[in-house]
Amino acid sequence: MNALALGRVGIWAGEMDRYPALALRQAAAAIEDLGYPALWFPETTGREAMAQAALLLSATRQTVIATGTANIYARNAVSAAAAQRTLAEAFPGRFLLGLGVSHPALVTDVRGHRFGPPVATMRAYLDAMEAAPFGPPAAPGAPRVLAALGPKMLQLAAERACGAHPLGMPVEHTRRARSLLGPQALLAVTQLVVLDSSRARAAELARAHAAAALPNRLALLRDLGFDDAESLDGRLVDALVATGGAEDIARRVERHLDAGADHVSLHVLTATPDEPPWRQWQELAAQLL
Repeated sequence: MNALALGRVGIWAGEMDRYPALALRQAAAAIEDLGYPALWFPETTGREAMAQAALLLSATRQTVIATGTANIYARNAVSAAAAQRTLAEAFPGRFLLGLGVSHPALVTDVRGHRFGPPVATMRAYLDAMEAAPFGPPAAPGAPRVLAALGPKMLQLAAERACGAHPLGMPVEHTRRARSLLGPQALLAVTQLVVLDSSRARAAELARAHAAAALPNRLALLRDLGFDDAESLDGRLVDALVATGGAEDIARRVERHLDAGADHVSLHVLTATPDEPPWRQWQELAAQLL
């Protein structure tokens, strides 16, 4: 299933591109010192994912660094295979390559590529990675996961990767993903989290992030029983974003684990995304690790 020691709970740091390099290294070291075994980060329009992974691996000693996820349109498959092999060789057992097809706007408008059919494009990319001639030999400790939400991509993740990395979905999706992946594949989910003593502030922040995530998830959410997903009612916001204290977040983590997740990474949302959420990371570590 999983050759890397991800543990049950990690951090998904979605705002790391906002931090200067020094703060980036300090944040990674702090996450490790708090005891989190895994640190995930995305690739959107900020730092290049493989270079960022090297920075984070160099700033830590034991933490597994995972791309959550590297955009397959950002580099060709031969380059991706060579980069993965290089990092796996330099940092044995510590780099997990998560791959995703990104979103049409980022692919077309930002990177200037034609957005292809997601599953077929990912399958062809994996074929090309496996045939890549460059870089050190692929090692057993160089696994990959796919960013997968829909059934076809989840099935591809079970067939061609060590598992799947769904981002920002309800527990109901975790249960369905496990049934599609089968019992052996890795299922590493990311849970959006708001820790704020003010219920009003927490609700406002949760709703804003749920709204941003909604367009790519509407059909899936309806299929999961959220029939009026467009209205973004309280039930749906609560399902997408866990709020409350650290004990409330711990209960949501347990629900994902009970539904079939092997690992839950926590994306802490705050009103100050330019600053690392030190307090929240500490509170969650004290409750969960």
